[in-house]
Amino acid sequence: MKILLTGGAGFIGSHVVDAYIKAGHKVVVIDNLASGFKKNLNPKAKFYKIDIRNYKALEKIIKKEKPQIISHHAAVSEVVKSIKDPNLTYQVNILGTINILLVGASVGVKKIIFASSAGTIYGNAKKLPAKEDSPLSPLSPYAISKIVGEEFVEFYAKIYSFDYLILRYANVYGPRQNPRGEAGVIAIFTDLMKRNMRPKIFGNGNKTRDYIYIDDITGANTFGLKRGKNEILNIGSGKEISDRKVFNTLAQAINFKRPPIYAPFRKGEVYRIYSDCSRARKILGWQTKINFEQGIKKYLNNL
Repeated sequence: MKILLTGGAGFIGSHVVDAYIKAGHKVVVIDNLASGFKKNLNPKAKFYKIDIRNYKALEKIIKKEKPQIISHHAAVSEVVKSIKDPNLTYQVNILGTINILLVGASVGVKKIIFASSAGTIYGNAKKLPAKEDSPLSPLSPYAISKIVGEEFVEFYAKIYSFDYLILRYANVYGPRQNPRGEAGVIAIFTDLMKRNMRPKIFGNGNKTRDYIYIDDITGANTFGLKRGKNEILNIGSGKEISDRKVFNTLAQAINFKRPPIYAPFRKGEVYRIYSDCSRARKILGWQTKINFEQGIKKYLNNL
């Protein structure tokens, strides 16, 4: 089938493109290269450099290509950046998503796969692990934008009768993650350690995340092409990993001997989070295959 993937030059999107092409699908990539890189693009994918906020350009391309499925990964995805510049986050993540949905509907798209965020939308959940029906408690404009994006996906799916699958990602890591951005602590820590610089931990080291290796994300997206009709699913490892454990695991693997720098906790960040992903196992027939230690090893071996 033909799949159009937004954000296909980014870290997560480019890996999903590779998985789709490996599975024999035709893939069209849209990316403005604001945070993605040309080197990430699969040469077998057809590429258009446009911004999803540009409705007319988007309409021209999607009407020309007529994809059966749209996998929507393009986003401003940094929590701290969203607090500093919420307008950009809302424009790209909300208005851009609406553009994708409207144009997709106009060409009769069969399914929209939307990349959301289990790592942020539940906030500091009172009960862990967070389930899909847990209360949503956003702490940042980024988290708000993902919740609103989900609402618009469901809204337009009802109006225009296309299917959707919302995948709420935990904290994804792996090759191609940009170590010089504000997001992606594993990539950031690794880059600093390799340059013999001390990574900065915001807080006391007890802040936790649910880390999932990129290959498990691509697996969920591949299963999601044919499974998961009008579903919202957490996609994570279901394990809680502290900042201190991330630092210690990487330091041991890289043989980094210096201690971290501790800095004040940043506003907008979740303190503790991990997800219950049993529904994804049931609906998609998917499960994680790579644990944290294995993922770190694979990541370092692929740098």
